[in-house]
Amino acid sequence: MWKPDRSAQTPLYQQIVEHIEREISYAVLPPGSILPSERKLAEQLGVNRSTVIQAYEELRASGLVESTVGSGTRVSLTKWGISPTNTPNWRQYTEGGTFLPNLPLMRRIREVTLNDASIINMASGELSSDLFPNDIVNRILREEPFHEHLGYDDPQGYSPLRKSLVESLKQYNGIQTTESSVLITSGSQQSLYLITQCLLSPGDAVAIEDPSYSYSLPMFQSAGLRIFRLPVHEDGIEPDDITNLYRQHRIRMVFLNPNYQNPTGTTLSNSKRMRLLKIAADLRIPVVEDDPFSLTAFDDSVPAPLKSMDTDGSVLYIGSLSKIAASGLRIGWMVAPKSVIDRLTDARQQMDFGLSILSQWVAERLITSGYFDRHLLQLRQALFQKQQIMVQTLWDTLQERVSFVLPQGGLNLWCKINQSIDDAKLLEESIKRGVVFVPGSVYGSEQGFIRFSYAKPKHEEIQAGITAFSQALKRF
Repeated sequence: MWKPDRSAQTPLYQQIVEHIEREISYAVLPPGSILPSERKLAEQLGVNRSTVIQAYEELRASGLVESTVGSGTRVSLTKWGISPTNTPNWRQYTEGGTFLPNLPLMRRIREVTLNDASIINMASGELSSDLFPNDIVNRILREEPFHEHLGYDDPQGYSPLRKSLVESLKQYNGIQTTESSVLITSGSQQSLYLITQCLLSPGDAVAIEDPSYSYSLPMFQSAGLRIFRLPVHEDGIEPDDITNLYRQHRIRMVFLNPNYQNPTGTTLSNSKRMRLLKIAADLRIPVVEDDPFSLTAFDDSVPAPLKSMDTDGSVLYIGSLSKIAASGLRIGWMVAPKSVIDRLTDARQQMDFGLSILSQWVAERLITSGYFDRHLLQLRQALFQKQQIMVQTLWDTLQERVSFVLPQGGLNLWCKINQSIDDAKLLEESIKRGVVFVPGSVYGSEQGFIRFSYAKPKHEEIQAGITAFSQALKRF
């Protein structure tokens, strides 16, 4: 976000005026756009409110903005004497389209984390920078010259990476597959997007977990899908619920995250896995298995994915490096029948002509390096330590006011607040105290649940963040 330059000779208020003038002239702020309140803009820019008041006064004097009591300040419907009919109605365009914007609470969380570097971020599902395998990547870049062609690559994905993933999935997850059945994607969400856009149609009924990360993704609603929920218990969903939903709504696909589920951290029991696969095969319903967390198992006992037990070809398996290595590489993968891979490969070629060959090359070298096992071990140890710090601080500061079931892997702790609470108000109170988390309502949960991630904050930040949260909760 733009900030005024305090070292410049131009007064701060004048810099703000000139910046807003540019935004208006470039149609970033089209006629009628509502500007932030004086207080909010002062917070965003790190200046006194009086500075913003002075800037707004000058903009009003020039006729560029108008202020109305109760309605705030907005860009004038005429700018520099030009009729608004000469300018496209960008608001109408941005409020249109078929792809829905993010949920309001998610936009609020993103705004806070982007604009305040001091905030303790317990909302992000990203690893902290010290958990990335930077030393391995730097060693690869130093020792192994890059000789690959820098043109468009196979839209299905870099062939050596797909071959290496076949071996990696067999070694770590017990999944038997072939190179032709693997599609490289830009993280797990591109896999989900391709599935919802290419394998389903508007009006189709699908089943997702309740609560579920999928519920926070507007892509399901944007695709026009009818969403039905599968309640998550301490040992995962109840497979018979799938049968009931099929009878009532003819669901066409099931989306699951069976290992250290996001957000609850639960793991689907083995007995339920076998029943689920039988039901899916009997009803001929595909199951999309999103499995970003299984390799974070704290005791090194990686839960077997559904795909490793799938003998009927019912499971579309999605994985990613984002939660176990490097989110910035944007490397994910899907394992599916060849016909599905061909269909989705054709679609993604139309979207982006395939991923960067450089990031795929680095990913391939990373997972085949002799250091990857060591990285996973260090990652598991660090995540377990962070989880223990979070849990101990919750007990020390809140005791019986929160409850949770401790997951044996993953990045998140799902907490129930043992009192009536408005989670949006609790979020705002916590932001004032310097910490941010994700309210449970984002995942379709009822009020009173929250998700803390212990992956992003540093060890020393976790105790401070939970202490700040406990102070916010005690205000209620």
